[in-house]
Amino acid sequence: MQRLTWFLIVTLVFPYFGFTNSPATSDRVQKVIIDAGHGGKDPGNLGTRRYQTYEKDIALSVALETAKEIEKEFPDVEVILTRDSDRFLELYERTALANREKGDLFISIHCDAVDNNTAYGTTTYVMGKNHDDENQVALRENSVILLEDNYQEKYEGYDPRKPESYIALTLYQYAFQNQSIELAQIIQNSFKNDAGRRDRGVKQQPLYVTSRCSMPSVLVELGFLTNSKEEDFLLSVSGQKKMAKSIATSFGLYKSRRELNSLRGNGELEKKRIEENKLKKQNSKPIFYVQLSVSGLKKPLNKKPFNTLSNVSIKKEGRLYRYLQGQYKSKNQCDSAMIFAKSIGFIDAFIVAYKNDEKISLAEAKRLNQ
Repeated sequence: MQRLTWFLIVTLVFPYFGFTNSPATSDRVQKVIIDAGHGGKDPGNLGTRRYQTYEKDIALSVALETAKEIEKEFPDVEVILTRDSDRFLELYERTALANREKGDLFISIHCDAVDNNTAYGTTTYVMGKNHDDENQVALRENSVILLEDNYQEKYEGYDPRKPESYIALTLYQYAFQNQSIELAQIIQNSFKNDAGRRDRGVKQQPLYVTSRCSMPSVLVELGFLTNSKEEDFLLSVSGQKKMAKSIATSFGLYKSRRELNSLRGNGELEKKRIEENKLKKQNSKPIFYVQLSVSGLKKPLNKKPFNTLSNVSIKKEGRLYRYLQGQYKSKNQCDSAMIFAKSIGFIDAFIVAYKNDEKISLAEAKRLNQ
C-alpha cells in the first residue's frame, strides 16, 4: 500500500506542479468558469423521488441563471459554462476546459443528499483532506468517473473507491487554497444573509473536479434534495434565482476584493500606471480598419476567404469575433481598401475605427483626427 501511494504521488502529482508555476494570481478576475454538476446519463442524486427533476437539472438551471447574472452585472467578465444543456460531461473534460480557457475562477454547482431527510442547508467545499477521514462527499461526487469508458486509462489509475487515490489530490490545489477559502466563505455568507439559507460552513474534501483546476476553485452544494422542503425550494424558479443571485453577488465581492488588494499592494506604481494610460488615451489617434465580417466562431486566417487579403486580424468583443483588414491612419486610406475587399467577395465590408483597442464611431474618429 505504501509503495502504491508513493507511486501515485510521483506519477500524478509531480507532473501537475508545472501548472502551479503560473497560477491565476494576476489579481484581475476577467474570466469565470461555471460548472453545472452531473448531466446526461449521470442524474446526480434523485432527491425525494417525488419529482422527475434531479440534481443535474437544478444544477444546470442555477448555473445558467448565475451566468446571466454575472454577465448582466459585470459586462467586462467572460463567463464560460462547462455545459449549457443536459449532456454527460466527464470530470476530466470539465477541468481540462477550465485550464484550457485560462479561467480566473472555477465554481461547480451541485445539490446535496443524505439518508437523514431532515438535514438541510448549504455547504461550499474547497480542496483538502477532511479531518474525519471519511470523505463521503468526495466519494459521491468523484464516483461519476466510474460511469466513464476506459476511466482507468484516462485517470492514470485513479479510483474514487480507494483511499490512497485521495493522497495525491490533496496536493494539487495548494497554491490556490487561500483564495478558494475566501471565495467559499463569501458564498456561504451570501447564502445565509441574502437567500436566508442555513449555513453549514466551508469544508474541505478531496474533490477531483476542484483539484485539477489551475485557479481558485469551489464546489457549492445548494441544499439537500432529500429534504422535501429544501427540494421544493430548489425546484422553484424563485429559489433558483435566489441561489444564483447569491453566487453572482459573491463573485462580485470576491472580484472587487482581489482587484482592490492589487491596487493597494502596488500603491504609487499602480496610480502612476493609471495616469500614464489616461494620458496615452488622450493623445492617441484613431486607427481605421475594413471590417470584413463578424462571426460567433473563430475562423483560421490562413484559409479562405481571409487568406486572399494581407494584414487580416481578429478582434474579440464579447462572444463575437470581428475580422478586420489593414491598419490605416485615415478614412481616406481605408476607402480604397474597402472597395477592393468588396470586389473580391466581401460584399458586406465597411469601415470601422478604434482608439486604444476600443471601437468608436466614425464621427468621433473624424473629430479626433482634426
